[in-house]
Amino acid sequence: MNSVRYQVRECRDQEKIEQFLCTARIGNLGLVDGKLPYVVPLNYVWTNGKLYFHGAGGGRRNQIMSENPEACFTVCEEYGTLTDPVPAKTDTAYMSVMIFGKAELVSDLDEATEVLQVMIDKYVPGYYNRPLPKRHVEKYRSSVYGSAVQVYRIEPSQVTAKESPIEADKLFKPGIVGTEAGEH
Repeated sequence: MNSVRYQVRECRDQEKIEQFLCTARIGNLGLVDGKLPYVVPLNYVWTNGKLYFHGAGGGRRNQIMSENPEACFTVCEEYGTLTDPVPAKTDTAYMSVMIFGKAELVSDLDEATEVLQVMIDKYVPGYYNRPLPKRHVEKYRSSVYGSAVQVYRIEPSQVTAKESPIEADKLFKPGIVGTEAGEH
């Protein structure tokens, strides 16, 4: 696998990467459809060192994964623009993580139930007053309701992370004029 090219931005802090993956809300699943790329934004959870997502049992995404399970999942958060008196040094504060591995269907009911509970806890914390029952998950995994829900797992073969930390004193704030372009 390739390493991060711009090494000054590489993040190796595993605790920071874990925290980021647990709190960011949207990621992009990248797949290869024959010779064409296919990328779809998804809700996801990161738990037990693995990435999980769910969705309907049919559709293009599932067809592609059944033919080629190789996947890249990217999570990125942008925190603002960093200004500098030199225009070429204007930058973006961000964190991004890329996870490479194979997308696999989760067939185990216990694992699927645990993952969907983690997903509920992440996206609607405190909304439901009791744990998700396995029988509920089993109903939705069948075709009883028309479109079976499937849970997928990516066990990472490689994880890379990059960041450009927030520098509060350099964050751009609309309406505040800095130096004119070219002056320094």
